[in-house]
Amino acid sequence: MAKEIALKYGCNPNQKSSRIYVENGELPVEVLNGRPGYINFLDALNSWQLVKELKEATGLPAAASFKHVSPAGAAVGLPLSEVDRKIYFVDDSDLSPIACAYVRARGADRMSSYGDWAALSDVCDADTARLLKKEVSDGVIAPGYTEEALEILKQKKKGNYNVVKIDPSYVPEEIEHKQVFGITFEQGRNTIKIDHSLLTNIVSDNKNLPESAKRDLLIALIALKYTQSNSVAYAKDGQCIGIGAGQQSRVHCVRLAGNKADNWWLRQNPKVLNLPFKEGIRRADRDNTIDVYISEEHDDVLRDGTWENFFTEKPEVFTREEKRAWLDELQGVSLASDAFFPFGDNIERAHKSGVEFIVEPGGSIRDDNVIDTCNRYGMTLVFNGVRLFHH
Repeated sequence: MAKEIALKYGCNPNQKSSRIYVENGELPVEVLNGRPGYINFLDALNSWQLVKELKEATGLPAAASFKHVSPAGAAVGLPLSEVDRKIYFVDDSDLSPIACAYVRARGADRMSSYGDWAALSDVCDADTARLLKKEVSDGVIAPGYTEEALEILKQKKKGNYNVVKIDPSYVPEEIEHKQVFGITFEQGRNTIKIDHSLLTNIVSDNKNLPESAKRDLLIALIALKYTQSNSVAYAKDGQCIGIGAGQQSRVHCVRLAGNKADNWWLRQNPKVLNLPFKEGIRRADRDNTIDVYISEEHDDVLRDGTWENFFTEKPEVFTREEKRAWLDELQGVSLASDAFFPFGDNIERAHKSGVEFIVEPGGSIRDDNVIDTCNRYGMTLVFNGVRLFHH
């Protein structure tokens, strides 16, 4: 390990003289391939903390897909169903748990994950490396790599793919610093432990909180701990399915993340699963086309002279009524917020995306309104008393 690593450049190419370093000792990271930049390492170190804590909280291998210092997706390594493999475009039927975790993390919001930084809680194996090699991705951080996995990754991006190894035993100092405009900020690190003890104060009439919902609420909360605020996360089946980051208004976070969750569910509709794509369509073009097809602008891909570029035959229209009916079948979704909900309108929007379980700090002067709205829809609401702002 080295004491410092020179970076390609800072946040932008004109910001030279960039590096990461430690005052004492050695860096806990080692670059095995490529030359990561400033934002790469911001993504790497934030995403590593996320997956490390996810594994500690759930006992399952975990992965994250990061973009611009916020997760586009995060998940644990549950097996993939047949539908999962179809919507995530995975041919392999028997992937390792850590590979399944990355498939889920990457697949929930494929548009946002384009050009991502990947984080793995466990040693990167060949299964995961082969998945990474197929995707447009900037780099990966993991506690180790098998020889086969490292060889596969070194072939990516003409040998320039960023591969970073981190010491999983590294513990940073309790006090952290950052500079803004030449002024140093200092604070204690956010070492709050997110576990089941934060899910005991159920304030709604409905007290039902199954183990699957507890798992999903923990996944959402840990993801929010490393998401630029304001932020909310929807989760289901061991993965985040919609994350809203960096919005000034909380209801805008809920809408943004809810739209992503809706998109994830709409992709599972038979009309979407059976779209007649031509052979050889680029992965990114296919993903973009699906997103447009299920959006209000679907005519853009069904127009004569356009659909022929992507499909062997013209797909049927996916009507607004059909989409709403399909969305009404989405159930059992969990929602976490990094700060309290100030109005019941957040709950109203969450209900439209199948949310049944919510965790938030509480403490708003309108908590009663939020609780009443949850009770109207039979939702389970937990106040955890913990704010998770991240900047």
